[in-house]
Amino acid sequence: MAQRYVRVKSQEGKIYYGLLQLSLNVEVLDAPPWLDGQPTDLILESDKYEILAPCSPSKIVAVGKNYADHAAEMGTPVPTEPLIFFKPSTSVIASEREIKYPPQSQRVDYEGELALVIGDRTCDCTPEQAQSKIWGYTIANDVTARDLQKKDAQWTRAKGFDTFCPLGPWIVRELNPGARLQTFLNDDPHPVQSACIDQMVFPPDFLVSYISQVMTLLPGDIVLTGTPMGVGALQIGDRIRIEIEGIGRLENTVIAR
Repeated sequence: MAQRYVRVKSQEGKIYYGLLQLSLNVEVLDAPPWLDGQPTDLILESDKYEILAPCSPSKIVAVGKNYADHAAEMGTPVPTEPLIFFKPSTSVIASEREIKYPPQSQRVDYEGELALVIGDRTCDCTPEQAQSKIWGYTIANDVTARDLQKKDAQWTRAKGFDTFCPLGPWIVRELNPGARLQTFLNDDPHPVQSACIDQMVFPPDFLVSYISQVMTLLPGDIVLTGTPMGVGALQIGDRIRIEIEGIGRLENTVIAR
């Protein structure tokens, strides 16, 4: 099994980065792993910590319509260059936390996505250079108030509510380029989304390079790479689970805000 890098809060309220062991104990690092954090002598036992989102990004840069089948289901053409937008850092929650359904919306959708974790300051890089800037991979849910997205001229409100970016549960360093992403709703064994990540229109290294021509990406920042076909509505009480082969599963329940 690949090493799993986590961010946790101890019973004393201290936040640490660490390595999740098979026992579910956490070997604490002295700094974020992308800043060359090294193991310490501190071990947190499995019942002595709370798992958090695996990083605390300064910003989340997301990419729209990066799977051709999703662009088609939205009734729009595939963009000729990446369509980028922001989600605020305050939208991030951990796996097993609640997505809060806002009263302003009557239609909130799930969008399962692969998330890239940036490991180094990245500005004006080439796709080849971008490969070394992607430190690792995790899972995200780009929760979207679809009715507000259609109503507003831009997507900030629809994408930006608190709890609208579940992230985690951990980060892995390596990922099979053909890994499968699947999304499951409640107890239905059949996925509502299922695609291989190599079906992206613009691959991860191109996305990071493209974004870096616009803005500097900082260590710990997140790039969301787009969602495949099969997005759909969430209801209060639903449980949504996103799985990516080689990473794990991100699971959240929807509650009223």
